[in-house]
Amino acid sequence: MNLLGKLSWDAIPFDQPIIMGATAFMVLVIAAVLSFIIVKGYLGPLWRDWITSVDHKRIGVMYILLALVMLLRGFSDAIMMRAQQAVAAGGAQGYLPPEHFDQIFSAHGTIMIFFMAMPFVIGVINVVVPLQLGVRDVAFPTLNSVSFWLTASGALLINISLAVGEFAKTGWVAYPPLSELQFSPGVGVDYYLWSLQISGIGTLLSGINFVTTILKLRAPGMGYMRMPVFCWTALATSLLIVAAFPVLTATFAMLLLDRYLGFHFFTVDGGGNAMMYVNLFWVWGHPEVYILVLPAFGIYSEVVATFSGKPLFGYRSMVAATMAICVLSFLVWLHHFFTMGASADVNGFFGVMTMIIAVPTGVKVFNWLFTMYGGRVRFTVPMLWSIGFMITFVIGGMTGVLMAVPPADFQVHNSLFLVAHFHNTIIGGVVFGLMAGYNYWFPKVFGFRLDERWGKASFWCWFVGFYLAFMPLYAVGLMGMTRRLQHYDNPAWQPWLMVAALGAVVILAGVACQAIQLVVSVRARRQLRDTTGNPWGGRTLEWFTPSPPPAWNFTVLPSVGRFARRTPAEGTQDYKAIEMPNNSPIGVITAFFAVVTGFALIWHIWWMAALGLLGAFVTLLAFAFRRQEEIEVPAVEIARFDRAHPAEVTP
Repeated sequence: MNLLGKLSWDAIPFDQPIIMGATAFMVLVIAAVLSFIIVKGYLGPLWRDWITSVDHKRIGVMYILLALVMLLRGFSDAIMMRAQQAVAAGGAQGYLPPEHFDQIFSAHGTIMIFFMAMPFVIGVINVVVPLQLGVRDVAFPTLNSVSFWLTASGALLINISLAVGEFAKTGWVAYPPLSELQFSPGVGVDYYLWSLQISGIGTLLSGINFVTTILKLRAPGMGYMRMPVFCWTALATSLLIVAAFPVLTATFAMLLLDRYLGFHFFTVDGGGNAMMYVNLFWVWGHPEVYILVLPAFGIYSEVVATFSGKPLFGYRSMVAATMAICVLSFLVWLHHFFTMGASADVNGFFGVMTMIIAVPTGVKVFNWLFTMYGGRVRFTVPMLWSIGFMITFVIGGMTGVLMAVPPADFQVHNSLFLVAHFHNTIIGGVVFGLMAGYNYWFPKVFGFRLDERWGKASFWCWFVGFYLAFMPLYAVGLMGMTRRLQHYDNPAWQPWLMVAALGAVVILAGVACQAIQLVVSVRARRQLRDTTGNPWGGRTLEWFTPSPPPAWNFTVLPSVGRFARRTPAEGTQDYKAIEMPNNSPIGVITAFFAVVTGFALIWHIWWMAALGLLGAFVTLLAFAFRRQEEIEVPAVEIARFDRAHPAEVTP
């Protein structure tokens, strides 16, 4: 019996220079960052103030930081794919062998959906929602920390697959029978499944946390119809997470049983049904699209209203449209596989429902346009991202309605037309929204604004680069080019793909501008400092706290609907001590054992898996019997903080 299961030196791809070079670079970057932290003496504050923190704002920042790091990782895959397809025409094979190219497109989709977009969305929700609700923290602060660290665990496992073993070659959807043991005997699919199972648990816990927070912890006087639209979209997203993610978890569990114990849920033989996996995956998959895009819609609502100098047009219709999308998103999943062979009646029903779900989205677009109409629009960086979204997302939506017609979908299914549509909605809708929110709420979190010049340069590079990168894919898709081709024989496609590669380079310039923007802003933070707490003139509650807000958010919880001072009467005698949740290492320790368990299960190291599960159980048991749940912030400290921030005001 081998104590290391299937793990051996053969698992490290020494014969792949690109993989080994990327691995070496990743290790060097990690070593450099750790060395810097240790040499500068930041290790103690990092552990105390960030790693073990249960403050929703700090957890949100860590989510966003994880998302930005994984954006770089996923975008490097995209650059490699575009470069490969730009040169691999006719007799040329390009520079990526087929088995490596398969791993790259699988990792790209998995990373961008699960470890870039999802953490970014949840990070923004973490930072903003408790402040907008006028509360001190989320309903379950320690669970919030556990959620983040489980997500980070999944991201770590994905990146380990780069150096040890391989990643899935199945695409990010991992359809059987290709993902079954017979056709994917390596560990790639196992890396995919266990990393997403672990991170999926973290995401589900986040959804439960925010449903509870929004429904039960609003400030006095804040009824549902007084909540900001972003809180409504966060609620809808959290409800979708709670409803949809258990389906994905169960689906992956069945595939794991097929692979590990010889079950036949999705195998071709043994009475299994591979199409059932496809159904179950997209029962989660299409709500996932709205899990990502609804918070982006909420960001646009906040940004457009603020920079138009007007209240949001049609607030009630915006809320109704949000919740309509929340319900209808579960009634359209079959449009992902009209070609499955279902009856015309079934395809027709899902085609009509797909067209219907476009209606509430259209309502939102018109509401944003009417909000801008007659307003004094300020073309700041967040507003540019919002306007770019309206143009881009409408185009993506129109191609979506086109593919909602089953006969049309039969022509473009599995082609690059579909790839272009998907990126049209996700980049134009989700990424543009997250970048708008990043620039909009950055001064609230850190106390200084981001540099406008580099921010605008980044926007224009992203905007122009997107059209250069993906409009050609519509064309080659209509010309018959299918997705995921490592090499192709039709030379007429190559000019289009070279333009697409150029577009990816322009987007890369946009990413570089964002990095430069951050560096320049940090260096010039004194000049960019926000001394008012409200640099944009926003009207929601987060703008009536200091920037950055204290751990307790509000000295006195706001009472919505009537004017009140932010601070008590002069003097410290009117201040009251505030109880806050205590820091806890439970999240990072649980994540450590989750990584150990996941890695052991991937490589069939059963004793290590048992130790990992035991460690996680003991950690949770120790947490259950903890002695100190909360700490008390003295009234003197609160009064001192208020006197140091006299400029900030509240409603």
